[in-house]
Amino acid sequence: MPLTRAKICGITRIEDALCAVEAGADAIGLVFYDKSPRAISATKARAIVDALPPFVSVVGLFVNCPRPELERILEFVPLDRLQFHGDETPEECAGYGRPWYKALRVQAGEDLASRVNAYQGASAILLDTYVAGVPGGTGEVFDWSLIPAQLSKPLILAGGLDSENVERAITSVRPYAVDVSGGVEREKGVKDAAKVQAFIQRVRRM
Repeated sequence: MPLTRAKICGITRIEDALCAVEAGADAIGLVFYDKSPRAISATKARAIVDALPPFVSVVGLFVNCPRPELERILEFVPLDRLQFHGDETPEECAGYGRPWYKALRVQAGEDLASRVNAYQGASAILLDTYVAGVPGGTGEVFDWSLIPAQLSKPLILAGGLDSENVERAITSVRPYAVDVSGGVEREKGVKDAAKVQAFIQRVRRM
């Protein structure tokens, strides 16, 4: 089975970013959404990015962010990729000079393949749990059987993952990457080093 990548999202502290990298994470995620308990300022985000070693991908998470505001963040924070968790259209995700992902929240009875196909410019699609009024970070697992066997984009699986279920998730879904935030935390916005290490170890075993 191809190597599954791992992203630790919702990083708010330099020490947590370095812990994730030391554990073997391929990417870290920084949340630029004020309503999130894991929200981070551009100043703090820049300090985290500056502390990282080479070859670690930094992903910025946005929710319906106005283009001028997002462009101001990009001028200050050297993000590698953008992740859109709101109601953004394909056109609203494009034009920033960065590869981007679109997060889709999964519900029963929808044509998920068609929703994925609408975002042809995306480098990947992230699938997360649907909870009304919450754009992500719910800590809840969705029904993986709702994922079509074939999608037109690489799949990043999120939603309630932790060290106890990630191996089963990888075996069941065969995603390109897995994305975790709450499942490796001590409290919201603060990572637990042991949980981060356990999560990455389980991913690497697959």
